[in-house]
Amino acid sequence: MHFRHGARDEPEINLIPFIDVLLVVLIFLMLSTTYSKFTEMQLRLPVADADAQRDYPKEIIAAVSADGRYSINKTVLPDRSVETVAAALSSASRGGKDSVVVISADANSSHQSVITVMEGARRAGLMQITFATQSAAQAGR
Repeated sequence: MHFRHGARDEPEINLIPFIDVLLVVLIFLMLSTTYSKFTEMQLRLPVADADAQRDYPKEIIAAVSADGRYSINKTVLPDRSVETVAAALSSASRGGKDSVVVISADANSSHQSVITVMEGARRAGLMQITFATQSAAQAGR
């Protein structure tokens, strides 16, 4: 018996499927990675310097105190729910849907308190919202 020893083909590694799998894994990791924010940083928020405060003819002033109480046009609301804020804003908007809601929040009030006023304005159909700020001269007092 005579076996033929022909030329042996070297095994070839195909890298294209390997690269495809690595790219899919890389894309998956990039999309699923969460970026953590540094909560231990001390932030000092800026103070706005406006030339003059504009007076809106159909403005509704929504004040938020540091402890989360609400006041709409100098009338203190009995509770802190979104429904109460929305009802007070809709009754105060005698100018119709083009009234401007001016949110005047204490510097120490929570973000949720301000978001509650914004949600109440949305439910009342008031889309124009602005925030009251103080000038640098008033902040130094």
